[in-house]
Amino acid sequence: MKKLLPIIMLLVGSGAGVGAGIFLRPAPTEEEMAAQAGSVEASEEADAEKAQSDHEDKPHGKDGEPSDGMEYVRLPNQFVVPLVDNERISAMVVMALSVEVATGYGEDVFEKEPKLRDGFLRVLFDHASIGGFDGAFINNENLDVVRRKLKAVAQNVMGQNVANDVLIFEIARQDY
Repeated sequence: MKKLLPIIMLLVGSGAGVGAGIFLRPAPTEEEMAAQAGSVEASEEADAEKAQSDHEDKPHGKDGEPSDGMEYVRLPNQFVVPLVDNERISAMVVMALSVEVATGYGEDVFEKEPKLRDGFLRVLFDHASIGGFDGAFINNENLDVVRRKLKAVAQNVMGQNVANDVLIFEIARQDY
């Protein structure tokens, strides 16, 4: 019980910290709100047009924008990865992920979310265990390795022609 109590306190404290960070996040500016409202309207029009076409896997457009026939689905909960050093939790990495899927398959992501989360957590825990989140963990090379592995998991769960990519939406590290 003595060993379990610090872990429970750590998880409660980390959850409170993440919750406080989300709650105290600055409000979006008027420009961001206007841009988001415009993108929602454009997205709804594009979804209606693409719902009539078949669901083929197409390459990315330029600048990371989804190509025709693709949509982004943000997973509702963040991923928390503990970093263990000398049998103690030394830091926590919190990530938010989105999955790029063929238009019309957004609901399938939510239906298969438990299997996706399990696979994503396995990749993230493996990456943490080899020291992938140590030092300058947010450089492109390290994140590309994680993205490729997450994409492979998404394609195994959702299908090659459905899941096109996995995007790291937010990432933060809290050292203890």
